[in-house]
Amino acid sequence: MVVLNILDYSPIDEGGTAREALLQTTQLAQRAEALGYHRFWVAEHHQVFSVAGSTPEMLMMHLATSTKNIRIGSGGVMLPNYSPYKVAENFRMLEALHPNRIDLGIGRSRSFRIVNQALNESKGIKISYEQQVQDLQKYFTDDKITEHRFQELIATPITETAPEMWMLGTGGESAEIAAANGMAFAYAHFAKPSIAGVEAVDAYRKHFQPSKLLDEPKVMIAVFAIVAETAEQAEDLAKAFDLWLLFVESATPPPYYPSIETAKKRGFSASEQERVTRNRKRMIVGDAAYVKGEIERIAAIYAADEITVIPSIAGADSRMNEIELLAQAFRL
Repeated sequence: MVVLNILDYSPIDEGGTAREALLQTTQLAQRAEALGYHRFWVAEHHQVFSVAGSTPEMLMMHLATSTKNIRIGSGGVMLPNYSPYKVAENFRMLEALHPNRIDLGIGRSRSFRIVNQALNESKGIKISYEQQVQDLQKYFTDDKITEHRFQELIATPITETAPEMWMLGTGGESAEIAAANGMAFAYAHFAKPSIAGVEAVDAYRKHFQPSKLLDEPKVMIAVFAIVAETAEQAEDLAKAFDLWLLFVESATPPPYYPSIETAKKRGFSASEQERVTRNRKRMIVGDAAYVKGEIERIAAIYAADEITVIPSIAGADSRMNEIELLAQAFRL
């Protein structure tokens, strides 16, 4: 049976506000919990004005307080921009208040250059990504024995349990680091749906080394899914999502997720249609039965332990409807 999760970007619908988007994320998390989803993750996006999710730790605290049992996580924290010690403190605070419910998904920053400059302008020496990962593991396990440049340092609050650590990635290097350091691995199929992803996941399993935080390899696959009652309705939603992806890649993206109506009125140029066709390979579009079959097919290809669905479609009601339709189809 496929374990299903949700990753929400907190999209700001056309005519809406960031506050409304964040409240809609809260309602989506509460509904996901009631429907039986396993995890609910939120993202970190900077300088993307059509989504409200910029600080996952703060939103996670609100979501964990607004729910009871569902695991709440980051998908993910862009670790190179931050101090591993401070990230560990943030997530230990979350874990202290919501034990056995917190996930730390980490990734590398792919933000705009100006964002990276602003987040890093006061830094001196840069440490490697793998070292940052090892730092987090030290802080989550209270390790004062293994040699380390901050050997005596302990991240507080001290907790009896630790957040789950997930490495987010789109290729072999992230899979390598996850395997070598005994972390769970989340592959972004929605970004790179190719045989290279299957090979990365296979290599991760083959080279996995157990750690204090994880005994066996664990794989999550993340997908864009667009679901509605009928294939025709799903296609309308997909056209709006097609336009949003084009907007995100443009020089002056508008500060909202375009509606179905806007997408229909605007249409696509010939060059845009080529990009739309390429982007369509990154998503699953259809009614619940079709999308369920495709999710099961993808899960089988990767031998995935879990699938995370990203319902980044126009309209809070449409997003809510999607997770309900999928929950019914999978009998969560």
